[in-house]
Amino acid sequence: MSKQGERSDRPDYDNVIQDIADYVLNYDDISAEATNTARYCLMDTLGCGLLALQFPECTKHLGPLVQGTQVPNGARVPGTQFALDPVKAAWDIGCIIRWLDFNDTWLAAEWGHPSDNLGGILAIADHLSQQRIARGQTPLTMHDVLTAMIKAHEIQGVIALDNSFNRVGLCHVLLVRIATTAVVTHMMGGNREQIMAAISHAWVDGSALRTYRHAPNAGSRKSWAAGDATSRGVRLADIAMRDEMGIPSVLSAPQWGFYDVAFSHTNKDLAVKPEDERQFSFQRPYGCYVMENILFKLSFPAEFHAQTMCEAAVTLHNEVKDRLQDIERIELTTHESAIRIISKHGTLANPADRDHCLQYMTAVPLIFGNLTAKHYEDDFHNTNPLIDALREKMEVQEDERYSRDYHDPNKRSIANALQVFFTDGTATQKVEVEYPIGHRKRREEGMPVLEDKFYNNLLSRFPQSRSISIFELCRDENRLHAMAVNEFMDAFVI
Repeated sequence: MSKQGERSDRPDYDNVIQDIADYVLNYDDISAEATNTARYCLMDTLGCGLLALQFPECTKHLGPLVQGTQVPNGARVPGTQFALDPVKAAWDIGCIIRWLDFNDTWLAAEWGHPSDNLGGILAIADHLSQQRIARGQTPLTMHDVLTAMIKAHEIQGVIALDNSFNRVGLCHVLLVRIATTAVVTHMMGGNREQIMAAISHAWVDGSALRTYRHAPNAGSRKSWAAGDATSRGVRLADIAMRDEMGIPSVLSAPQWGFYDVAFSHTNKDLAVKPEDERQFSFQRPYGCYVMENILFKLSFPAEFHAQTMCEAAVTLHNEVKDRLQDIERIELTTHESAIRIISKHGTLANPADRDHCLQYMTAVPLIFGNLTAKHYEDDFHNTNPLIDALREKMEVQEDERYSRDYHDPNKRSIANALQVFFTDGTATQKVEVEYPIGHRKRREEGMPVLEDKFYNNLLSRFPQSRSISIFELCRDENRLHAMAVNEFMDAFVI
């Protein structure tokens, strides 16, 4: 019997790609809550980027690839003097946003930080606005930016609800690339075919290993990986806008597609399923659910699974601060994802290693009553041996209820509990925190904290008068929405 070879009939685009494109093009039922939350998200995300500019390990990555390059209508990097091509500007903005692990978070089967997409969104919006003005056209407004943010959040977050990329060793920045590519192609004026082509190329780039986030390789790449992903989204959007052909069955193609190569092939949950079921599953259609439910890091620059543990540690600080030498053991009760991602023993090699260690992020606020980005630096860690001494006394255990509630779409809790036991047989109360202050259930309490965080981050980079001006602009919803993007970016130039 002769072999016929592979069929060359070009298929339709995978439904996953079509659904994303149709959502980006057509969805306009955005809630007032999502719009208002996006405004807060913009404030928080830019503030995180400004704060990161205090750290030389971050700023060494910024600026043009060739020094002295001049870019007409270049996209600005907030808090700097740089005006760059949109791809490198997206890289830089994404890098500063993510550097301190202090921007928003989405927790589901997959994790991630949807505001990472602002790197690409803001860079292309600033560049396009300046181009339009130069041509006598109307610039994009900050309303357009906020709408793009909502849609990027939704794409990244809805895919993440039921589909675990970390279980097959892939990094969540893959979803940043997908979301940025989709919304930026649309912002550039892409039609349905161009948007689908761009998204298909983003999936081709899919093999984003997450080994740099875990022992023994945890390192600073995790602080710039999202900038790399969102800038790649801008590049792929540009390629598609030049009418480059797409790869329609990039996900579903037998043997060569993403499902077979990178996803279900090694996913224990999917490997036992028939081939036609080895694909993504979706809990809900795209809307504005993710922005409405986004998690803000308001008090601690710490991996989000540890946020409530940090709150518990601060609560116990006054009770234990004078008895630190008398601690016999410390019990940390948490959920399965926290154990799998951030529970660590042994030497922590660098700041990126420490801000993803549950035990480290518990010890510091127990001892000092707070946790800041500077607490991860080598000079602080090396002069405070008590941190590692307490880590050695910690016992981590799972509460199965915490794990269930973590995945419950009606709860979305990130519960942790902490109790300290002393050598004399006494113990503190067991402090349990189910929802961090950045959770949707604590919005009324959390938003004033977010505003304070944003204002203080502005002061870390700008004089008080300019900080007040930017702060008041961002609090004025109507004024912000109507403002041209290039004028908004003018306010952030050094």
